[in-house]
Amino acid sequence: MSLDIDNLNGVMLDVLKELGNIGSGNAATALATMISKRVDMNVPQVKILEFQDVPKILGGEETPVVGIYFEMTGEIVGNIMFVLSLESARNLTNILFGKDDTSSDLDEMDLSALSEIGNILASSYINSLSALTGMKLNVSVPSLCIDMAGAIISVTAIQFGYIADNVIFIETEFEEGNSTVSGNLFMIPEIDSFGKLLNSLGVC
Repeated sequence: MSLDIDNLNGVMLDVLKELGNIGSGNAATALATMISKRVDMNVPQVKILEFQDVPKILGGEETPVVGIYFEMTGEIVGNIMFVLSLESARNLTNILFGKDDTSSDLDEMDLSALSEIGNILASSYINSLSALTGMKLNVSVPSLCIDMAGAIISVTAIQFGYIADNVIFIETEFEEGNSTVSGNLFMIPEIDSFGKLLNSLGVC
């Protein structure tokens, strides 16, 4: 299914923004409970992108990033990808472990924590989507990779065996104290599932 990205109606964007708001609120609550600290999550930017434009959002194909992948199954098939810059990944691990590490190197404990946070975020958004659509949806265990943005994006095509036409992009930014973490969450429904998703949201 191919969408005219430039002519999306306001209802569709409102529904997707509601998904972002609910998912972000649930994620902030879960994260605050995990670290026993107050976490504020800003109102996210939500839009539909063409798959080929995703590397631009991440700063270009050669920008190093941390990507956390999930397979999405149930009534909608596809995958979810949460991507962080190395700086934001380090800020996030500093928040989690109460440290002030400025190194860009991430150890095994850091990577495990990032996977868990990705799992919290993905589950929050997928549960919100399930509530909005009435569909039964599930996500797999996370798979983490550190690479250039272009390579990270290509993994979705290789790992899941397809390239989607369109991607739901949810900009995720949260704050704890003076620390800010910016991440990008992409829902990438398999091509045949995209129309089903929009129909279930009542916007197509």
